[in-house]
Amino acid sequence: MSTYVLVHGSWHDGSLWEPVATHLTGMGHDVHTPTVAGHGAGVPKNVTHDDCVASIVDHITGADLRDVILLGHSFGGTVIARVAEEIPDRLRRLIFWNAFVPAPGNSLLDEVPPHYRDLFDQLAAATDDDTIAMPFPIWREAFIQDADAELAASTHARLSTEPYQPFRDKLDLSRFYASELPRSYINATEDTALPPGEWGWHPRMSSRLGLYRLVQLPGSHEVMFTAPERLAVAIDQAGRD
Repeated sequence: MSTYVLVHGSWHDGSLWEPVATHLTGMGHDVHTPTVAGHGAGVPKNVTHDDCVASIVDHITGADLRDVILLGHSFGGTVIARVAEEIPDRLRRLIFWNAFVPAPGNSLLDEVPPHYRDLFDQLAAATDDDTIAMPFPIWREAFIQDADAELAASTHARLSTEPYQPFRDKLDLSRFYASELPRSYINATEDTALPPGEWGWHPRMSSRLGLYRLVQLPGSHEVMFTAPERLAVAIDQAGRD
């Protein structure tokens, strides 16, 4: 049995891991799915990236978890890289699933194409709480294109608005890049949430990890909804000793 802490991405909360967590638990693993600060419905959105990191650190230390395999999806990659700087002694391995691995000193916004930066700026400016809602056309075509129309609509309805400040915050990450914690990268081969090519996930993000284990599987950025058992198998492979 291994202890997994699964850190969700933007517009998600911890509850959305439930189908994947069920399969991992069935494999005999202990699985935790905390919600990152500022995420989910009906919570304050005025958080920084440091607040996001602290919420995961607090979950791990509060439950006295040790020998943790810490996974981050998408935005969650920026969080787990920072968590690894704060509590490396409690971690066994980091897994980045189609996740951001920011270059030292970059923010998440520095790592996305200009058209996304412009869109996010516009969406956040139109709100009174500096958040971004996921537009359904982008969700349908770039995030969950492997779902049928019903699943695309029902999962979109479960998303919540995303606090924008954590996207802007610059991340030093010098301690992360100096760390020797084992690392894995899971790449869903049909993930077009970042457009393939110059801005794509793999090998652009994965190559920043130095020595790492690569696990690939078919699916979109949201294969957690469209094929949760397949993703659980990939996570188990990425986390093995």
